[in-house]
Amino acid sequence: MIEFKNVQKVYQDGTKALKNFSLKIDKGELVTLIGPSGCGKTTTMKMVNRLIEPTSGSISINNKDINDFNIHELRWNIGYVLQEIALFPHMTIEENIAIVPEMKKWKRKRIRERSNELMDMVGLDPSTYQKRMPSELSGGQQQRIGVIRALAADPDIILMDEPFSALDPISREQLQNDIRSLQKEIKKTIVFVTHDMDEAMAIGDRVCLMKVGEIVQVDSPQQLILHPTNQFVKDFIGERKSPWQTAVDVIANQSYENIINKDKFENKECLDTEIYVIKDENDCFGGVVQNGKLYNVKTLQNDIPLFKATEIIQASDQQIFPVLKEDKLVGVLTFKDIVAFLKSRTKVENGVIQ
Repeated sequence: MIEFKNVQKVYQDGTKALKNFSLKIDKGELVTLIGPSGCGKTTTMKMVNRLIEPTSGSISINNKDINDFNIHELRWNIGYVLQEIALFPHMTIEENIAIVPEMKKWKRKRIRERSNELMDMVGLDPSTYQKRMPSELSGGQQQRIGVIRALAADPDIILMDEPFSALDPISREQLQNDIRSLQKEIKKTIVFVTHDMDEAMAIGDRVCLMKVGEIVQVDSPQQLILHPTNQFVKDFIGERKSPWQTAVDVIANQSYENIINKDKFENKECLDTEIYVIKDENDCFGGVVQNGKLYNVKTLQNDIPLFKATEIIQASDQQIFPVLKEDKLVGVLTFKDIVAFLKSRTKVENGVIQ
């Protein structure tokens, strides 16, 4: 979808913002760019819509060089969400959302329908909020409008430049959850710049960790935790990260011996004394077998943090929890797995827990 090939950016004062930067972002993927101040993450993002031009190398969208696009059409097809929110204060919420669709000459009815759909998506009742001015909304509500304004004309790509960093922690966490939920529904290609490692890990399909204009590691959040490539990655993730914030697919038992294909259950190859987790030929979850009977059970999404998963487990009598990525089975989680993980992340020196 978006591909950087050997991109370099050298500013007039000689500063090398990017050095041979190469990265491919797939369609529908959310990639977070993170790293120390001055590492080049914002420069990288702004190159996608040509707010900054590279010194050398190439950037393409769907295998077409971005310089071959009409710059207005390029930017109309790229939503942009800023930290400053930047809603027009003299326009109503409805008018703010309608800006790009009107430029693209959408019909008024279509704009109204799109506006209503997006406001409903982020929990803002159109009949209540459409005619309000930005100053009448809280910071979190304004930022939600900033996000859906970027989505209004149904662009293929969304650029998000530290959009939540100015918000209070509660609003910020809620908007992170909103983005994850929204992305599952809309499947846009999103480049998200943040300086907060917890945020990058919470929302990114992949995290691109940068240092002085170069990529140090690009990986899923889980692989960054389990397999950091060097000490810089370990230090940047940091020991400060609570194990309770770890995504459950890091902890889940991915080689649980009683995961079986559906045909084994249908052929009565299951022992009544065992608990089995069923999947089909496409690895889609099919239920849990206990005492020879197939049951629908509560499941856990792969990206929820351990502390939330534990709340779900404690509220249930269920012994084993399938962990799913969308509909596909990626492992199982039990209290035994949780205890083993927490023990592995706990330091004990001279009999004292550190």
